[in-house]
Amino acid sequence: MENSEKTEVVLLACGSFNPITNMHLRLFELAKDYLNGTGRYRVVKGIISPVGDAYKKKGLIPAHHRVIMAELATKNSKWVEVDTWESLQKEWKETLKVLRHHQEKLEASNCDRQQNSPTLERPGRKRKWTEQKQDSNQKKSLDLKTKAVPKVKLLCGADLLESFAVPNLWKSEDITQIVADYGVICVTRAGNDVQKFIYESDVLWKHRSNIHVVNEWITNDISSTKIRRALRRGQSIRYLVPDLVQEYIENHNLYSSESEDRNAGVILAPLQRITAEAKT
Repeated sequence: MENSEKTEVVLLACGSFNPITNMHLRLFELAKDYLNGTGRYRVVKGIISPVGDAYKKKGLIPAHHRVIMAELATKNSKWVEVDTWESLQKEWKETLKVLRHHQEKLEASNCDRQQNSPTLERPGRKRKWTEQKQDSNQKKSLDLKTKAVPKVKLLCGADLLESFAVPNLWKSEDITQIVADYGVICVTRAGNDVQKFIYESDVLWKHRSNIHVVNEWITNDISSTKIRRALRRGQSIRYLVPDLVQEYIENHNLYSSESEDRNAGVILAPLQRITAEAKT
């Protein structure tokens, strides 16, 4: 299948990235290999979108540090980049809104390219024929524009997918739109039975064709939580995070017992919002 016939995909990973780890970066590589290997997709870009401070997760250090670490981690990547839009929002943004923001951004960019493309007319053509040709070209242009815009898909680990079942953490309509309108690339971890979880959820089962489960055969159990624990205990995190990230953490003394108590006792933003909306 030629590249022009494949659906171009942008992988979007939302999360705390507190801190970003080598496993986060591996998710992108695994998902890219899987999707490209189907012969139906071509991954053109990966986006890391750190959550804003308003998320209020326990132990969440300021967003500007997490963004800088993500930028350092992707410094040498040719296709994965960091986007700051979500991290700069004063209020917490639902994942669905972040997906929508990036899809609309791609569509707007594609529209600008279409409008800025020069239209060349051959001399000596009759005006009526030219007008008909322009109408035909405009219709073709609209069709091409729709096909040409890459599709944003949510890249995540099994823990995020399973969090769909946590009461008041996600709006049911958001889950439906995420899996139906965008799609999910879920990379499994040891101990997660993602297929069983999909089977037990009516919504996920209905849209299972839009959920791509990627098996990680090379066991990698690195997590941000374990990284922070090691740092609190004065243990080495080398080879668990990129070297530049390790240096940044050490230079700014980012993780400690004090930082882990940040937002302690504060209700997580989604739980606050969804619970409040349920009462109104």
